[in-house]
Amino acid sequence: MKLFPESAVVQLEFEKIRTLLEQHCKTEYSRLKARELRIHTRLSFIETELRQSHEFRQLLQNAVYFPNDFVLNLSKELKLLGIPGAVLSGEQFVHIRKLAENIQSIFRWFDNERRLAYAGLAQVIEGTYYEKTIQEMINEVLDETGTVMDHASEDLRRIRVSLYKKRADLRRVFERVVAKLNKQGYLADIEESFLNGRRVLAVFAEQKRMIKGILHGESDSRKTAFIEPEETIELNNEVYSLENEESREVYRILRTLTSQLAVYAELLKTYLDISGEYDFIRAKARLAQDYNGEYPVVVDKAHIHLVNAYHPLLYIYNKRAQKPTIPVTLTLDDKNRILVISGPNAGGKTVTMKTVGLNQMMVQSGLLVPVHPSSVFGIFKQLMIHIGDTQSLEFELSTYSSHLKNMKHFMETANGKTLFFIDELGSGSDPSLGGAFAEVIMEELARKHAMGIVTTHYLNLKVMANKTPGIINGAMAFDEENLLPMYKLIIGKPGSSYTFSIAERIGLDKRLIHRARQMVDEDHFRLDKLLNRTEQDLRELEKKEKELNKLLKENERLKKEMEQVMDKEKHRQQVEILQHQNKITEERMTQLKDMDRKMKQILIEWKKTDDKQKVMKEMFALLFKKDEKQVVNKLQKKIDSKFDEIGGDIQVGVKVKMKRNHQVGEVIELRGKRAVVKIGLLPMQVDVKDLVVVKEKEVKSEG
Repeated sequence: MKLFPESAVVQLEFEKIRTLLEQHCKTEYSRLKARELRIHTRLSFIETELRQSHEFRQLLQNAVYFPNDFVLNLSKELKLLGIPGAVLSGEQFVHIRKLAENIQSIFRWFDNERRLAYAGLAQVIEGTYYEKTIQEMINEVLDETGTVMDHASEDLRRIRVSLYKKRADLRRVFERVVAKLNKQGYLADIEESFLNGRRVLAVFAEQKRMIKGILHGESDSRKTAFIEPEETIELNNEVYSLENEESREVYRILRTLTSQLAVYAELLKTYLDISGEYDFIRAKARLAQDYNGEYPVVVDKAHIHLVNAYHPLLYIYNKRAQKPTIPVTLTLDDKNRILVISGPNAGGKTVTMKTVGLNQMMVQSGLLVPVHPSSVFGIFKQLMIHIGDTQSLEFELSTYSSHLKNMKHFMETANGKTLFFIDELGSGSDPSLGGAFAEVIMEELARKHAMGIVTTHYLNLKVMANKTPGIINGAMAFDEENLLPMYKLIIGKPGSSYTFSIAERIGLDKRLIHRARQMVDEDHFRLDKLLNRTEQDLRELEKKEKELNKLLKENERLKKEMEQVMDKEKHRQQVEILQHQNKITEERMTQLKDMDRKMKQILIEWKKTDDKQKVMKEMFALLFKKDEKQVVNKLQKKIDSKFDEIGGDIQVGVKVKMKRNHQVGEVIELRGKRAVVKIGLLPMQVDVKDLVVVKEKEVKSEG
């Protein structure tokens, strides 16, 4: 995007957004990208950037871990890796291994389901692959700390085995010498030390001639001499030689490993860029959390439809201060391309303009913005801004001439893909002449189909906006009673500057106010007064509309509650009917099962007995229920003869009688309102209310 002037990034505070974004970055790659954050004009690029930021913000909101923890800058190491003959240290290889492990974790994280759910994030690793050979080659040579392992080569293993033996021999000999000289009282308190990589004795200076060996030095106080005893000289020489041989072999191994990994230098650079890219996306998501950024709709044409848009920096500041921020809602499209905002000073005109401009720049740079997700942003190829006093002392330009110079550039370069912002159009000149020029400027910008916002106090521009196609009025709401700006934009009507109202509220001499009114053109004053009254009437209408909406919502809530109560009552009645039907059905099923069982017994008896008449009578009694009550009574009498009903709570372990079929069993488990009763060997579930506690009657002994 082309910006005019170049200071537009500062005037619209986009530079501060870059700084806040950089503070969330952890890698050098992402910090550099944040500092050089560009404003793009290609829809596909903008969509990708926004989608990635949105997807990562979803991960943060849902506390889903994304495995991108690598933050080291390996640019120098990877550059060195690509140079023939170069050698990387063990520590540098450890860092490269961590980079490869990080990429491995990312590839594993993107399973088939996540590749679909987070297509924007998955796009970062498209076109590359994970190479496991990198880790395998390093793991064969280095341990976790970056030390070359013994089995890295046969020569290194042999050297280290010899070195281990020689050091053990040296330790035994040295300790024997120390023990002997200690008895003789020649050694100082520290007894021994290391100088020039060799183990030496700490001897009192006056006794140094009593010990044979090599003098390596003395202490600063000259009271202690450091001597290598002659018994260990040869062993020290051998250890020193083996250590040098070990260093040369380690260097050779690392050089070979460097040469082998050099073929993956470019792939590793890609891995480093991927880690930095994900860190940058994470930084954008974290920044969006600070100001509640959302993913709006983006279209490839000049269009702005903001719904509840906030100035991100003002939102962050007010959130920290626990103050509310007033959002902006406006639309600029093919029919209404230029918005003229009027109203009193300090009412929020400039903030509204900056809110639109900054959000537009942020969207086109791939940042989520503090708007309702239904907001629509178009794409503009150039943005021009004129805010405040931009006069140049170097060219001896007055405020107004500087203003006209900028307007000249606006009119010459504006087109259908231009978004412009002009603060106080026509200010700095005679009102009538400046107003005339302002009308000409607005007409020309409208003719070129440019889109933008203009703030003004000129009445002629307010009138022009109402009658010129493509230009609409807007006003910043003002509380005249309390003399306070409301920072709320109202589209479709011009606003008053409240000049005389403010003067009256602050207690200016009424005589002076009256004189000022007489000096003002009567039509001018009448129009301003009319705008003043219109705005206050609109406030009253909005207040009443809010009250009406509140009552409508309350009525809707009561209606829903009543419907819920009625639904519950209807549901309860249906449940009762079903329960009653189920009860009847259960009883009938029990009867049919009992009849089926008895019929089978009768058939068996029919086959066995010769008294067919008796069987026929039983079948007749069963089918026509003549003797049913007698059978039930007999069973009941039999149970009553053995058990007494004692009542009481149904508990595990007590004997109970079933009220329906007069069977007796033992309660073995309670499950809420049902009990598990064991009758014979068969456990069955019965409602507690269908049971009564019984006690077996005592058998009277004879005699």
